Order: sequence, then structure tokens, then C-alpha cells
Amino acid sequence: MRFSKMHGLGNDFIMINGFKEQVPADLPSLAQRICHRHLGVGADGMIILSRPEQGADVKFRYYNDDGSPAEMCGNGARCAALFAKKEGIVKENSFAFETLGGIVKPMILDEEKGIVKVDMGEPVLTPEDIPARFSGGRVVSAPLLVYARMFYVTLVSMGNPHCVIFVEDLQDTPVEKIGPQIEHNDHFPAKINVEFVKLISDDKIAMRVWERGCGETLACGTGACAATVASVLNGYTKKQLEVELTHGSLMVDWAENNHVFLTGPAVLVAEGDFLL
Repeated sequence: MRFSKMHGLGNDFIMINGFKEQVPADLPSLAQRICHRHLGVGADGMIILSRPEQGADVKFRYYNDDGSPAEMCGNGARCAALFAKKEGIVKENSFAFETLGGIVKPMILDEEKGIVKVDMGEPVLTPEDIPARFSGGRVVSAPLLVYARMFYVTLVSMGNPHCVIFVEDLQDTPVEKIGPQIEHNDHFPAKINVEFVKLISDDKIAMRVWERGCGETLACGTGACAATVASVLNGYTKKQLEVELTHGSLMVDWAENNHVFLTGPAVLVAEGDFLL
């Protein structure tokens, strides 16, 4: 099976053209095999593009490296946009993905440099739609007790669920310990992604992320969007932010029409054949 490997600021993906390739029926098992860092190609997740069912241009399906599906992936959407154009799946620079989290619209700004802007849609802030077991309306700086430690969390869905926590020291925060504790907390029936955010200025933040179903990753596009929304809701920042990650920055704009726009790079790393 032919594949490409791409990354967005180190968040890496196996890309498969489902219009051409004979893809095995057991997609979770395929994701586990091909994403394995030692026994497969190695990636944070697998993305398959295929024929749409709901009026978009391309069907986008994402699986974490543990085989679990995810509704959306911002870095993956940018990579998938370039992949779709390179493979001839789409002809234009602007089109629409059908995802489990709704319609997502990428725009290739610079194909040669791999710069893609994605309309990620509107943030979801009601607990029952995130989903999260909190009462009332928006969850902004709400207390959450986890193993006798109190965190103040802001919850946002960008098609997939996010829990944003603001910290003083990003590097010394034990992401690998706290992340899974919150991911699997009973408050989150579908589990949750966890963003640890440090405020730098009113137009810049830094972030580390624990991704549901895959652990800490070097970048997360939907997480950057959720962190931006959370920063604004808490009154910390403007609506246009630079989000600093390990290998570079993403630009996020929570626009006046309530849509969140994500802009950043996508890079093709390798192409090859995976033996089924």
C-alpha cells in the first residue's frame, strides 16, 4: 500500500490516498501497525482521504497511533490539504474536508513553502457538547480535582474535546503524569486532549499538549485553536495569537464571524510502500 509521511511542526502523520489504494477493512489495526515507531513507519496518527458522503470535496478520517479514531486534527488537515493537491485529488487551492467533527475548509496559501490556512469552524463551549460532565454554561477556569490536586480548567471543543490549563512554568510541568490523569478523568466521557499553556504576552502563548489516544506530541493544531479561545475567554490575550510549540509557531485567529482560523506549515517527509 502506497503511503506518504508528513508533519506539521513535528506532529507527524501517515497519509493514504483512499481514492487509489486498496485499504484494509480493519483501519484501527492498520493505524497501530503503520504508526508504530519501531515496527512500522512511525507517526502520531494515520489519515485516509476518500470519496465524501456529505457534500464536501474529500472525506477525511483520522486514527491515533493506538488505533482510536479522532473527530479532527488541525495539523493533519494542513498536511492532508497539501497531500490532496499533490495527489490530484483536488485541483483548487481551497476546498472542503468532511470530518467526524464537521466540515473543515483548508486553503493552500503557498504550495511551494507548504503554508496552509484552515477554517476550523466555530468553537463549541457548552459542556454537554464537548462532552464534559460539568453543570451550567461555559466552563472557564473551573476547579477540577485530580488525585488530590486542584486544576483550573477551561473547556473547548474544536470538533474534538480540549481541556486547557494555564501554568507558570511550561518545561517543569509533568505533562506525562498529569496529561493521562485528566484524559481519563470521569468528567470526560469521550476522554479529552489536555493543553498546558504559558502566557508570554497578549498576542503570544507557548503550549505543550497531551493528546488523547497518543500521548504528548510536538504540536497540535486543534489544541492551538482551543488554547487561543481559552486565553481570550479568560481575558488574557487578544483574538489573534502566535502559539509557540517545540519546532515553531502556529498562527490562530478567532475571527469576528466566530470561526477559528489556523495557519501554519506542512512538510512532506517521505513516500514509500507499506507491506500489508
